[in-house]
Amino acid sequence: MPVIKNTILIKAPIEVCFDLARNVEVHTRTTEKTKEKAVGGVTTGLLKEGDTVEWEAVHFSIKQRLTAKITEMNRPYEFKDIMVKGAFKSFNHTHTFAPSGNETVMTDRFEYQSPLGCIGKAADLLFLERYMKNFLSDRAKELKKTAEAK
Repeated sequence: MPVIKNTILIKAPIEVCFDLARNVEVHTRTTEKTKEKAVGGVTTGLLKEGDTVEWEAVHFSIKQRLTAKITEMNRPYEFKDIMVKGAFKSFNHTHTFAPSGNETVMTDRFEYQSPLGCIGKAADLLFLERYMKNFLSDRAKELKKTAEAK
């Protein structure tokens, strides 16, 4: 089961970073490359514990839908979401925020299982794990730009 960890330093207060990371509209702006948008569940505002959101996006030239649920929320330090329905067999995504002076260290930990057994494991090795690392890194960089512009 691949585990991807991405850490970035953001020159903004922890509360700002935390709230931007769970804001549906900001999520949409930070994933423009994949045309991600909320189409079900909570579709605007700040996500909170127990909320579900259905995302529609284009990955590998294929329009896909994925439903995620916020399972834990400890503002402003951490929140977790899991896949309820979608292309993965499963995923757990932990978003962690730690103050560092006037800055914030934001860490994504994304643990997932691909579907289709051995075929999915081969896809992980060939392209999927690298694709997900880039996706999370790109989103973090866009979130950083947004937070630092405030």
